[in-house]
Amino acid sequence: MNPLQTKKNDSGVQFEPDLDFIPVEEHPLEPFLPSNARLLMLGSFPPQKKRWSIDFFYPNLINDMWRIMGYLFFKDKNYFVDLEGKRFRKELIVDFLNEKGIALYDTACAVRRLQDNASDKFLDVVEITDVGLLLRQIPQCSAVVTTGQKATDTLLEMFSIQEPSIGTFSDFIFEDRHMRLYRMPSSSRAYPMKLEKKAEFYGQMMKEIGLL
Repeated sequence: MNPLQTKKNDSGVQFEPDLDFIPVEEHPLEPFLPSNARLLMLGSFPPQKKRWSIDFFYPNLINDMWRIMGYLFFKDKNYFVDLEGKRFRKELIVDFLNEKGIALYDTACAVRRLQDNASDKFLDVVEITDVGLLLRQIPQCSAVVTTGQKATDTLLEMFSIQEPSIGTFSDFIFEDRHMRLYRMPSSSRAYPMKLEKKAEFYGQMMKEIGLL
């Protein structure tokens, strides 16, 4: 049975997804939480595994997160890229994150995909991540960054935070801990901004929290 069922409204016929026929995907990765983490980066949800180049966060080779980090910290956007193997260098990435104290996860731990692609706008969030549980495991963390609108919207549902504009932060309190929520541009190439400009935003954030 087709998961898209016909529904009529005043303006005619439209198609809406019948969620009963769309499988729920559980998050395929464990949270990456270095004990020294000062920054928690939260995306929305990983792309489908057919788009992965590595078994880790931001695995799609056309996602620029690891190029942004290479550009910022090593002056080489391909520092974390295995060009010949057409994949990211997971070992280098993990070592880098552990050294800098950067934790990674996503704001959703279960979703339905309304279309066969990696776009956030076609994700139906079934279960929101308990971000508080993550923060309790990284007591040195003082900043959270969301890397897209879906992740931002989901996080704002959990905490009483004023939504920051792109490249800025809002203050909030988590269990007597003073925190900042940074809103960064998406590392997806679908987001209309050059890599170097995105890196400027990420670099300013890294400088403000003492990682760069």
